[in-house]
Amino acid sequence: MQKIMAGAIFLVASLTAAQAEDLRVGVDLTYPPYNYFDESNQPAGFDVELMKLIGKKSGGNVSFLDTRFENLILGVSGGQFDVIASTLYVTPARAQQIDYVPYMKTGVSIAVSASGGQSFAKPEELCGKRVGSIKGAAWIPELEKLNETACAGNPIDSREFPTSPEATQAVMSGGVDAQLENSAVLADASVKLNGRLKVTSTEQLYPVIVGFGVKKGNEQLATFLRETLAGLEGDADYEALFSKYGVAKSTEAEFKDAIAQ
Repeated sequence: MQKIMAGAIFLVASLTAAQAEDLRVGVDLTYPPYNYFDESNQPAGFDVELMKLIGKKSGGNVSFLDTRFENLILGVSGGQFDVIASTLYVTPARAQQIDYVPYMKTGVSIAVSASGGQSFAKPEELCGKRVGSIKGAAWIPELEKLNETACAGNPIDSREFPTSPEATQAVMSGGVDAQLENSAVLADASVKLNGRLKVTSTEQLYPVIVGFGVKKGNEQLATFLRETLAGLEGDADYEALFSKYGVAKSTEAEFKDAIAQ
């Protein structure tokens, strides 16, 4: 009887832990439509809405700390916040620094100033060009690979900016020839700039898996996030969120491929 009671107490405690978690979220709020400040100066976007939904469904409180993208992994590792929810692409190198909980897949596009007369469909066409990206972007190593292969005789001048809007501004001012960025981010920027920023690639480049990031070894939080996401499958609000932003869910197989397992 004592064993049964102990097991029941353990089960209740486990369920309680899985149902409620107060989360401090690190997010770069300069990255619409995924993460940004709305007209009321409140955090908004896909990742923000997803974290709020996790809090709502689990009964926990969620707060957001605006942090530049290049500092997110350092911040979660140092305990400034509990989880990164900022369209963080999954890469083997990052998987050595943090633990991932995958939840989405997306890709990258190329954009130029519509008035500049240039058009690039593929990264190989950027040889000899100045290309702007957000600092620390997962696709920058891919540009470096091109400089060792297809662009070896005429390398890409890869330039990094603190935020994606600053990279877009550089394109619009002629400071760089093109911008590489998440497809949805560039589509959003093009609309806001009334078409003066033009997406010229014809397919999503460098398809990627996106995941939450937690401090290495924080299995309790990683498990909570995995179980909460699994519990949201089929939930109307959860399904509507993916439809609203035009993104897809990732699979376990895709995640393992992304971290080279």
